[in-house]
Amino acid sequence: MISGNASLNPVGTPDDDQIIEQALVILEQRVFTRGPSLQSPEDVRNFLQLKIAAQPHEVFGAVFLDSKHQVLAYEPLFQGTIDSASVYPRVVLKRCLDHNAAALVLCHNHPSGCTEPSTADETLTQRLKEILGQVDIRLLDHFIIGKGDPYSFAEHGLI
Repeated sequence: MISGNASLNPVGTPDDDQIIEQALVILEQRVFTRGPSLQSPEDVRNFLQLKIAAQPHEVFGAVFLDSKHQVLAYEPLFQGTIDSASVYPRVVLKRCLDHNAAALVLCHNHPSGCTEPSTADETLTQRLKEILGQVDIRLLDHFIIGKGDPYSFAEHGLI
């Protein structure tokens, strides 16, 4: 969330930030309230875009889901620099087990704005899919958030 005088938009006002913060609360209530299943990937995409697109550094997060794809939690798991973040599969797996998740949607941002996955992004996603699969946790998608439309690994046949 927004703290202090930090603004999501360098030309924005504190009122703009307050509106954005209220919109995030509403989206969390609609999309990420435990109970309803995820009906629309577009809702998840929009939420994740609002949550991490404006971060000045890479943020790697996860949406933890139960077996009916009801949201258990969203967590930013790792923060990095302007062009990379260290992601530890052991931590991702541990958080899945802590939440008793049956499925997972991963996300990270590219502060540069480019949403095309790097070779490292593709390798990490496949590695996490394999590791999670060993304990019957399904990796449903991995979104890269930047400028424009988020990139979906599932929609591009990479999961």
